[in-house]
This record gives sequence, C-alpha cells and structure tokens, in this order.
Amino acid sequence: MSKATRTDPRPEEPHAADRHDLIRVHGARVNNLKDVSVEIPKRRLTVFTGVSGSGKSSLVFNTIAAESQRLINETYSAFVQGFMPTLARPEVDVLDGLTTVISVDQQRLGADPRSTVGTATDANAMLRILFSRLGEPHIGPPSAYAFNVPSVRASGAITVERGAKKTVKATFNRTGGMCTRCEGRGAVSDIDLTQLYDDSKSLAEGAFTIPGWKSDSFWTVRVYAESGFLDPDKPIRKFTKKEMHDFLYREPTKVKVEGVNLTYEGLIPKIQKSFLAKDKEALQPHIRAFVERAVTFTTCPECDGTRLAEGARSSKIGRISIADACAMQISDLADWVRGLDEPSVEPLLDALQQSLDAFGEIGLGYLSLDRPSGTLSGGEAQRVKMIRHLGSSLTDITYVFDEPTIGLHPHDIQRMNELLLRLRDKGNTVLVVEHKPETIAIADHVVDLGPGAGSGGGTVCFEGTVEGLRTGGTVTGRHFDDRAAVKESVRKPTGALEVRGATANNLRDVDVDIPLGVLAVVTGVAGSGKSSLVHGSLVKGPAAAEQGVVSIDQSAIRGSRRSNPATYTGLLDPIRKAFAKANGVKPALFSANSEGACPTCNGAGVVYTDLAMMAGVASVCEECEGKRFEASVLDHHLGGRDISEVLAMSVSEAEEFFGSGEAHTPAAHRVLERLADVGLGYVSLGQPLTTLSGGERQRLKLATHMGEKGGVYVLDEPTTGLHLADVEQLLGLLDRLVDSGKSVIVVEHHQAVMAHADWIIDLGPGAGHDGGRIVFEGTPADLVAARSTLTGEHLAAYVGA
Repeated sequence: MSKATRTDPRPEEPHAADRHDLIRVHGARVNNLKDVSVEIPKRRLTVFTGVSGSGKSSLVFNTIAAESQRLINETYSAFVQGFMPTLARPEVDVLDGLTTVISVDQQRLGADPRSTVGTATDANAMLRILFSRLGEPHIGPPSAYAFNVPSVRASGAITVERGAKKTVKATFNRTGGMCTRCEGRGAVSDIDLTQLYDDSKSLAEGAFTIPGWKSDSFWTVRVYAESGFLDPDKPIRKFTKKEMHDFLYREPTKVKVEGVNLTYEGLIPKIQKSFLAKDKEALQPHIRAFVERAVTFTTCPECDGTRLAEGARSSKIGRISIADACAMQISDLADWVRGLDEPSVEPLLDALQQSLDAFGEIGLGYLSLDRPSGTLSGGEAQRVKMIRHLGSSLTDITYVFDEPTIGLHPHDIQRMNELLLRLRDKGNTVLVVEHKPETIAIADHVVDLGPGAGSGGGTVCFEGTVEGLRTGGTVTGRHFDDRAAVKESVRKPTGALEVRGATANNLRDVDVDIPLGVLAVVTGVAGSGKSSLVHGSLVKGPAAAEQGVVSIDQSAIRGSRRSNPATYTGLLDPIRKAFAKANGVKPALFSANSEGACPTCNGAGVVYTDLAMMAGVASVCEECEGKRFEASVLDHHLGGRDISEVLAMSVSEAEEFFGSGEAHTPAAHRVLERLADVGLGYVSLGQPLTTLSGGERQRLKLATHMGEKGGVYVLDEPTTGLHLADVEQLLGLLDRLVDSGKSVIVVEHHQAVMAHADWIIDLGPGAGHDGGRIVFEGTPADLVAARSTLTGEHLAAYVGA
C-alpha cells in the first residue's frame, strides 16, 4: 500500500478550526447557579466537585448537556421534532464550543417486567441471531428466540384494492419465543380475592377494598355496578355462577353508563393490567403494599422462569440453549462464545464477544443477561449504559458522567478511572460529576462549586489543576486528603440477628450472626452478595417483622413537580392543621393541590404554554405571582407569616419558627429536626422534588424513615452523592442512631464508614460465582491488621496502616 509523502512545510499559525478548544459557559443561572462563567478545555477530563446541592448537576447536565441536546433536536424536521421531547433553552447568556453530548446518568433502567440486562444492551439481539443460524433443531428466525414476541397464526379472506378489487385467501404465521403461560415474564401471579373485595357486601355498599377505587369512580366501581351484568344490591357471595364469571373473568365488552360508552372487563384481567403489568418496585408505596398483600408471584411452572417457549428451549448449540446462555454469568458466557468456531457467523461472534468483554471491563462480569433490569442499582445501571460507548469509533464527543464510581468497591474504582481516561485519549471531552478523591485525582481540570449548598452555593470557588485544588482553601480542597482513623474502642453487641443457610442469588449457604446495638458494616466488591444477604435475608426475612427492620434503599423518590420536601415527609399535614386552627378555617385551604390552589395555574405557580414541536414556555402565574395559593388564603397568618412564606423558608428557618412562640407546632418541629439532622437545613420546604440532587433525595428519604418505629435500620450506601465534608456529618448521625438504642446495618464501600464501624462483615472473595462467601467477620482494626481480603488491603492503605 503506497502512502503519499508530505512536501509542504507545516504552517506556523494554528488553523482557524483549532482555536475552538474550549467550551465556554457565561452567565449560567439554572436552578441555584449564580451567573456562573467557566471555560472547560476540550479533549480533556474535567471533574466537577462541591458539596451535595452546590450546583454541579445544574451546570453539567441541566445547562451544557441540555443545550447540546436541544440544538441537536433542532436539526431535525418540524415533523420529527413533534415526536421528540420538547426542551427549553437553559438560562444562560453564552454557551459556545459545544459538541454532541452523550449523557450517562444514574437513572434506573426501565422497570418493565420484560426488560433484562440482555434486552437493555445489544447482547440478546446478537444471541438470538446466533441461535437462529446455529441452533439445532432449527426452529425459525431470531424472533423465535425472543421472549417478548408471541407466536401468531392467522388465516382468512382479505380484499386487495389494486385496480379491480380482488378477494384472496391469505395465511400469516409468526414464530415467537414467548412462553404462553407467563407471557414472557418468567413468573405467574396468584391473586387472593379476599384482598380485592368484601364478599359480604354488595357493590352499592362499597365492596371493593382496592386502593384508589372510590365508590363514585366512573371508570372503576360504577362501571361494575351499572353495567347490567351484575346486581349491584346483591352481596357478592350470593352471585350466581354466571354473575361470578362475568364479575371476575368477562372479556372486554362495550357498555353504556349514563350515556357514556365505557369498556367493562372482568376484575382479574383488570387488576393484572393496572397493577401487575408494571414492575413491583416502580409502584407507589401504598400500591406496592397492596400488591404484596394480594398477589403471590411464583416461578412459571411451564418455562421454569426462563420466559421462553418450549421450541426456543429445545434448540441448542452443543448442549447450550439460549435460556442456558442467558442464565450464565456473563464472564462465563464470554468464554463459551470465544470457544465457538464457526466461520459462517464470524463477524457476529466478534461483535458479541466485544459486547460481553465490555461487561467484564467495567466490572459487571458477575451479572447474567436474564437479570431483570429493574433490579440493577443506580451504579450498575449507569455502567450498563456505558457498554455501548466503549467500542464506539466516534471522536470529539462530550461524555457526561454522574458519579460513575457509585456502587464500586475501592478495588474497582481504578478500573473505572482507566475507562474514563481511555475515552479521553480517543479525542473526547469527558465531564464527570464526582466526590471520590480517587477519581478527582486523575482529572486534567477541576471545577469546584460551592461554597455551600442550595442558596449558599451556585458559584465557582476554584478552577484549575488537582494540585491547585489541594492548596486552594475551598471546602473540597480542605477535605481532599481527609482520612478517618480506625476506632480505638468499639461498642459491645446487645444481641444478634441470625442468618442461616442464605442462598439468595450467588450466596453459598451463608451462616452469619449480624450484631445488634452497634454500627455493623457489610462490605465486599461489587457483585459479591452484599445486597443479597442484607435485603434477601434480613429485610425480606422472618426477622424483619420481629425486630422492626426499616430499610432505606437507593430506589428513586417518585414525585411530580408538585411534590416537595414538605409533602413528601408529611410535614405539611401538621402545618396545615396549625394554620386551620389559628384561623378557624378548613386545613384543605392551605394545600396548593386542593381547595386553596390558585384557580389560574391550579396551584402550580407557573402557567405552561405548549408550542407543539417547539420548546414549551413556563411563565410565572400573574394571578398568584408564583405563590401557588388563592389570594384569600394568603390573608390567613400563623406567627405573622402566610402559608406561601412558610413554604419559602429553609428547613433551618422553619425549625426555629415552629420551635417556639405563636407558631409552636411540636409535630412539625420533630420532622424539621430530622431534616436538619441529615444535613438538609438549607433546602426550602416548597422546593420541587424534581430539582433535588441524588444525594439530597436519599437523605430526604432517610429523614422520613427516621420517624418510623423500628429497632433495626438497614441503609444501602448512604454516602451516595455525599461530599467528603458531608460524610463526617453522616457518621455523626449514624452514631446518634446507635446511641439512641437502634441497631444500624450499612451496606457500604466508603472507607471512612468502614473505619468508623463497630463490626465489619466482608463478602467475597470476588464477584458473581467467585463471591457469595463470608471472608471476614470482626472489628475494623482486626481487618486492617489481617489484610486478608481486598477490602482489608484498601482499608489499611486508606488509614495509612
């Protein structure tokens, strides 16, 4: 191959195109940002630091990434834009030098019950093609191996309108891989009818006991009572056989109720569609409690939980079916694919091999492709999303990561750092929001926001190198080299929770006594079995009810822009009652979601104008000036403040306000104390939940659960989203919980929490089938002295032993 030789001398002056080496942000005012201006170097790794709530995500995701996405969307035709989400332009004066942004955030993967790790990546699609080519016996195209595709057979006469009309006979067949019994879910449900209705009552007497089914509801209860199929005044237990069948199982049928056309459907299929078609973990707490009470989920007896029809399970390559392949640990599946030697599908095998190896590279080799995607943690979901970008040939892209080290053991953080550097070295700009000093240390450029959180943050405190950050005097710089010391003396247990023969997921018949009355920390590399042990054996085990176990996991807070800390924690109820009592009116007047709402904006505070495919506009309501309440409601006062002024207070202000004087309200004060305890004193009571950061949401959840009557608190990585300075405050909170007589069990990777523990249970030694065993039990000092595990080695290095 010949290569041209260069004869022209290299120009002295840089090319005009090479001058755009910065992303310039001037005057950013999104959320709490205060006219922020920064210049971020391209093709470098920039880390954004600062306390939780200081404005990192507002700058990186809501300003830079959001504007890049909006500009890309504008390149499509108006017709296409009509099908895309409309994005408003961020509040910023200048955004210059943007490139295409790929955001890899912490949002959980879809919680659809048919979504798995394999379907969320390209791995399942490639496996299906592989089996359709090489599987014996051959059963059909790739769709025959897909558990989301049902088999369809149809025949009949069709009319073809081409020239002269002609009626022809046609047949249609499609072979799918869906198990007909469980419809591709892998589990079947058995519904306890006694939890759905009281059969001693009639429909007119309000027999239904299903949450949200009110007796006057047009779409639910009244369609049964007035359908004509049932006698609404007869107790359900006296229904005839036909009435009972119509009540429980009737196919969808059009009926007319008070002149309105509605669809009547049997109770069982209606419950299955409205409650069981969604992932249980994605339901609201009271609905989830109802589902757990009324429905028993068991493994499908027909497909044995594989989700696949008999044909798909019978077709094999060697002795391996596609169900076997999906159930394998991904690292083992990669070895199996590597051993296949079939020239006819070599390009497919290479692509599948790369995809599976990528799982191992980012520390997810312990997963299996049939793992439901809704069960992945936020950190695991984020790393699964990274897989499709690792082998990408694209360059000059801006990758944006939101704390990519979440859920990673110190042993795995080095591997993640290497991946971030590899993306940068391919010529990409990498922007990372991060708290871990191990990742901040590899940055080419650091932007530190603060100095505080909420209204106390939103400014750039430092911009420069890591060395400059260390000596810069900011909160991050001062705490950068903080190291917690191992406790000299530890608390004595008051008892123990006995776990015997635990086998959930990868656990290998584990026996362990978890001490009570102390701070116990469960550690181990990602995938070693920590959550399986704690959640599978404790939270869902028999001890949960006996000991009063309160579990605070990483599941997302669900709430609309109308939800705020006051509504989420139940704080608004005592506040409304206090206002109502002081003014002699109804409590409902002091709810922006009820009678007190401004009629113009319906209590939203803003009026939304939909501009079709263009970005919608939200303007402050002129009637209530954004206060959300009717003018007459604001005439009522408590302690000299109206309800809108109270909701505008920070937690710290409100704690003082409701603690004494005319507004003294003990019930509200108790909730506010808990919010202040978890470090949310700066958050305003009426701030929409949608604007809170990940760390703030988890601490809000912790504050809410602290009010529950429970003896044992189980926390899943409470340091997620916490700044180095905030971890110290969290340790103080955990100590106060234990000193008040509670038992605290923490699943954690942060070495400061490990060093502060009274007792450590370390799982491992590796992930997946290489883990699932207890490799150490004892005090942190013993773990450091022994250095017998990966956790021991990293903890010893952390404390400088």
